[in-house]
Amino acid sequence: MKILILSDIHSKTDRIYEYLDENSFDDIIITGDVTEFGPEELFVEILDKLSTYAPVYAIKGNCDPTNADELIEKSSATNVDGKCVNLDKIQLVGFGGSNPTPFDTPNEFSEEIIYDSLNKFNEQLSDKNKYTILMTHAPAYDTKTDTIESGAHVGSTSVHKIIEQTQPTLNLCGHVHESKAIDKLENTTLLNPGNAAENNAAILTITDDDIKNKNVNIQLITL
Repeated sequence: MKILILSDIHSKTDRIYEYLDENSFDDIIITGDVTEFGPEELFVEILDKLSTYAPVYAIKGNCDPTNADELIEKSSATNVDGKCVNLDKIQLVGFGGSNPTPFDTPNEFSEEIIYDSLNKFNEQLSDKNKYTILMTHAPAYDTKTDTIESGAHVGSTSVHKIIEQTQPTLNLCGHVHESKAIDKLENTTLLNPGNAAENNAAILTITDDDIKNKNVNIQLITL
C-alpha cells in the first residue's frame, strides 16, 4: 500500500495535481489546511478533485472553514475528524484544528478539548494488535515536528500526552510549515510532511509485514 501524505495545502493545488498525474497512489491522507480560510466551495472542490486520483482521508486544519467537518462529509473524501476509521488493515483516529495560536484562526481548541476528544479513543489508540495512525493537524509539543524558525515549540501538549499514554504506531500531523521532519516519541513515529503549498509531502509505504511488525516506512519528498 502506497499512501501520499499531504498537509497545509492552503488552496495551492497546481503542483499536487501535476504530481498525481505522473504518480499513482492507493490512498491520500490530508492532515488539514486544505484551504486558506475557504471558501467552502473551494474546500469541497479540492477534496473532490484529489479523490479522482485515490481515496482521500481528511481532517480539517485551523485555517479551514469552521464547518469543515460538514464539508468533508459532503465531499468525496472520508472524514476522520473525531472518528475512528478503517483504511484496509489500518486504523485511523483523527482530530483536526489546532491548539490556540496568536492568529485567532477559525478552528482553534483549548488543550482540554483536544485531550478529551482524543482520550475517547484511548482504547483504539492503545490497541497493540492494530496498525494505528493518529491524524492530527497540530503536532506534538516539544518534538522536531513542532519547532518554528526561532527554535520555539508551538505544538499541542495534549497531542504529546495522548501519544505518550497510548503509543499509536504513527502520528501524522502538519500545521508548523517549517518543521518538515520525522521524529520519535517513545514507540510512536511522528511525521510532519511540511506544507504542500510549497510542494512538500511524504510517502508512506505499508506492507502486510509492516502491519504485523508495526514498521514505519516514510519518504519525505518534494512534489
